[in-house]
Amino acid sequence: MTGRCRWAGVTTGFASSAATTTLGPAAVNRRHFLAGVAVAAGLVGLGEPDARAARSRAGVPVAVRQGTNMAAQLSPDGQTIALDLLGVLWLVPAVGGQAKRLTGDLFDIAQPVWSPKGDTLVFQSYREGTFDLWAIRADGTGPHRLTSGPYDHREPHFSPDGRKIAYSSDATGGYGIHVLDVATGQHTPLTTTRQEEYEPAWSPDGTRIAFVTDGTRIDVVTVVGGSRATLVTAPAGAALHSPMWTPDGADVLYTEVVGGSVPHVVESVRLMRGGTPLVTGEDVFPFRVSWHGADEYLYTADGQLRWRRLGGGAARTVPFTATVTVATGPPHARPRDFTSTAPKPVRGIGSPVLSPDGRHVAFRALNDIHLLPVGGGTPRPLTRDGWWKSDPAWSPDGTRLAYSTDRGGTLDIWVRDLRTGEDRQLTDLPDVAAGSGTWSPDGSRIAFLDHTGALYTVDHLTGAVRQVHSALFEPGRPTWSPDGEVIALAALRPHSTRFREGLNQILLVNVATGATRHVDPMPGRSIQTRGDDGPVWSPDGGRMAFVVANTLWVVDVRPDGTLAGEPRQITSEVTDAPSWSGDSRTLLYLNNGRLRLISAEGGSPRTVPVKLAWTNASSRGRVVVRAGRMWDGTSRTLSSAVDIVVDGGRITGVERAGSGLDGDVIDARDAVVIPGLIDMHNHRQMPGHGYGDRQGRLWLALGFTTTRSPGDPAYHMVEERESVQSGARVGPRYFATGEPIDGSRTYYGFTRPTFADTQLELELERAEELDYDLVKAYVRLSPERQRRVIVWAHAHGIPATSHYHYPALAFGGDGMEHMGATNRLGYSRTISLLGAGYDDVVSLFVHSGAARTPTLFNAVALFRDDDSLATDRRVRTLYPPWEYASLRRSVRTAKTTDQTARLRDLASQVAQAAAIHRAGGTIVTGTDAPIDHMAVSAHMNLRAMVAHGFTPHAALTTATSTAADVLGEPLGRIAPGCYADLVVLGADPLTDIRAAADVRQVLVAGRAHTVDELLAPFE
Repeated sequence: MTGRCRWAGVTTGFASSAATTTLGPAAVNRRHFLAGVAVAAGLVGLGEPDARAARSRAGVPVAVRQGTNMAAQLSPDGQTIALDLLGVLWLVPAVGGQAKRLTGDLFDIAQPVWSPKGDTLVFQSYREGTFDLWAIRADGTGPHRLTSGPYDHREPHFSPDGRKIAYSSDATGGYGIHVLDVATGQHTPLTTTRQEEYEPAWSPDGTRIAFVTDGTRIDVVTVVGGSRATLVTAPAGAALHSPMWTPDGADVLYTEVVGGSVPHVVESVRLMRGGTPLVTGEDVFPFRVSWHGADEYLYTADGQLRWRRLGGGAARTVPFTATVTVATGPPHARPRDFTSTAPKPVRGIGSPVLSPDGRHVAFRALNDIHLLPVGGGTPRPLTRDGWWKSDPAWSPDGTRLAYSTDRGGTLDIWVRDLRTGEDRQLTDLPDVAAGSGTWSPDGSRIAFLDHTGALYTVDHLTGAVRQVHSALFEPGRPTWSPDGEVIALAALRPHSTRFREGLNQILLVNVATGATRHVDPMPGRSIQTRGDDGPVWSPDGGRMAFVVANTLWVVDVRPDGTLAGEPRQITSEVTDAPSWSGDSRTLLYLNNGRLRLISAEGGSPRTVPVKLAWTNASSRGRVVVRAGRMWDGTSRTLSSAVDIVVDGGRITGVERAGSGLDGDVIDARDAVVIPGLIDMHNHRQMPGHGYGDRQGRLWLALGFTTTRSPGDPAYHMVEERESVQSGARVGPRYFATGEPIDGSRTYYGFTRPTFADTQLELELERAEELDYDLVKAYVRLSPERQRRVIVWAHAHGIPATSHYHYPALAFGGDGMEHMGATNRLGYSRTISLLGAGYDDVVSLFVHSGAARTPTLFNAVALFRDDDSLATDRRVRTLYPPWEYASLRRSVRTAKTTDQTARLRDLASQVAQAAAIHRAGGTIVTGTDAPIDHMAVSAHMNLRAMVAHGFTPHAALTTATSTAADVLGEPLGRIAPGCYADLVVLGADPLTDIRAAADVRQVLVAGRAHTVDELLAPFE
């Protein structure tokens, strides 16, 4: 496939009417393609990357001369600087020059410190999947771990005599200051308060340690005796970082980060001494300084190593060059089959539940709730309507089925009487989305969650709703104790308040009082996801089932939900979404798109056949779009008076007006026709937003005909993909992966915590069977396992992406999500606190060709001067009330608070993206919706690009032809062979980028939708 969307027998450019051509052979079936690659590649272990994948993206050296958020420390003899550039430990001559690498790509090191003798360096490293302290000789030999275990150990600092190392760790239930005795290896906590204490620094005489407390103070503790005092208190709105004593021990230097009126936006970063600024007006990096003599100090800022003197004067820069290797070449991509008419087995089976008598399964598939006889037969759709549906739940007597649907306008709980076929709306809550319903054991109530994660019950007879617990962050589906007095669900328990990640544990909620209690079913491990993976209480009340490390476990419990024994592993294969039979003897679960039954005691599972298939929706008949003006997705100007000829869902000709061809005519002679827009980063199945059927209509109404998700609950993702492709649901094309693959700690309810190599292999097996379009390594996955994910993805012809640019780009990673976003370090290596990224970022993206998706959250600042989209009829109609209220709050904030810092940060981020783009790198539009405002944010991103350095043409290509190239699909252009995804606009977006939102109608594969048609069900 060429970049111009040709296929056999078709040429690009204007042609006569006789040149209209029918489609060639159907695309290769992805399942066969995938299997063939797997056979050819064989099993790839956790060692070196597979040679075939490596050849597809050859390595090239890149010389880096600036660093983003790098820390530096001068050696005791003043001759050498230790530098943590790109997660690698380097040594640079103090006078400047070529950097010498000491650690490999898998170490992911940060904040090195010299021993007083200068013969050893200690640093924090994520080599093993948690932050540990490591030591290495100054000549690069003898690297070894100093700490281990499930906790994080960060920010080491040697005592002046070299005998001890102070560091911060969350081993005591939150971050505190600990001390390691170098000779004995003994670790001793020095502070154990409920506050978060970190970034320690020894005083020159070794008697005191200064450290940060809760970001708001710099405290000092005496090593002997433990007495404490406060040295510095942050002014309102500021955070403090990285104290370092002056050589005389009389004071500390530290970094002050001043926030603005908008959370998470920085106004300034200053290097301070005792409340007095030393360095201002620079992009100061928030790490310890180091000293040369009594007056001169080394710090990092603006991508540089710099010297200054306490007495004042100009800064002096230390030049350096560090060379790394990145893989180069086009991102991996393979086509998805949108055209074949062959039936495909349904794999998108969502939230399956076994009936109490064990004879039927209810599940979500193809935009309906289906009932399947366990003994064999064809699943029967329950509603056969176009509304969104999810979360089926059997009543205890098996006569009724509850489910969530937006049939009444917003998502509510409905109940189907299976004897009469009558549906009844049980909740009527226009201001919240109601989902994840489960029946109480006596059938009198249904527990459910709203879009905020708050827990409710509703009386089945009266419809009376009562809130049981306030909002939780993305909790799992509720499950009841046999007496109806306790509800259990999966909930996040962070390790500390300093960082957001933690473990998915069982939360027990007393229904009467709302009192809660955490239960850790397997210490140090997480329930797989906070969704459908349990806990699920057995009907007899004696056990709970849940998924840990991709397999099913059962544990005996007491009536109050506390554990009465050790968990027992029931399956060894990939397991999701367990549910019990009414007699508590059998469990149903999903395995790689199959329904499986197993005894609660274990044994051999058996498959429940699901005789359900889907086919691609077909596009029949010729469509002729008569465009007054047209932009083809690449040209810098518009063409005038064009007929775009569509047949079979593809463009077969782009001709001068008046072709005379017959067919369905779309009169756009007073309009501008452009390719359908593409958002490359959003989450269409993300819990907690409740768009339902509105979402697909909203994307289309605002001109987006394709979206890509780098993370969604896997089975719900596949269900959405199959529903849209089959025509059962209205929405844009959907490219997606399942849950991002995370490390042992996690945050979002739909990420997958990974604990072992064997579990990672199960996760990748699941990705293959569910036919992911890409894979995403998330924040806490170790570098070695991230490399394994990339190698596996490339062997299967699909791209791999993450939140990190290095070492991922050395391993062949195909892209990075966000400008910076969440990072296990607590800061980013691709964007500074002031929004800048330096040569170590720009050069690596330019040389590798990897795609960067900016997700410009601060584009909401543009609402200050333009809130037209927030008042647009499409948005007012298709946003659920709670999401529209959130959008209005963003507008109000932009109009009523100072946006100076936010706009400066936005300009810095766009400048970095523009630098990559101008140098030939790959930038694509993406938004992180619905975390950012769905579809609206995509247009605000485009407007932000144009406001700060992109031309309208360049911005539009990031959401059309460039995005299509990254997807490897015939999209994003108007040319023969391309899919007929088109947007009819009222004005020219190459002149005014705001016109890209002026949508009159949209075509997906030649099927036309007017804005009125898309809005009609909700008006």
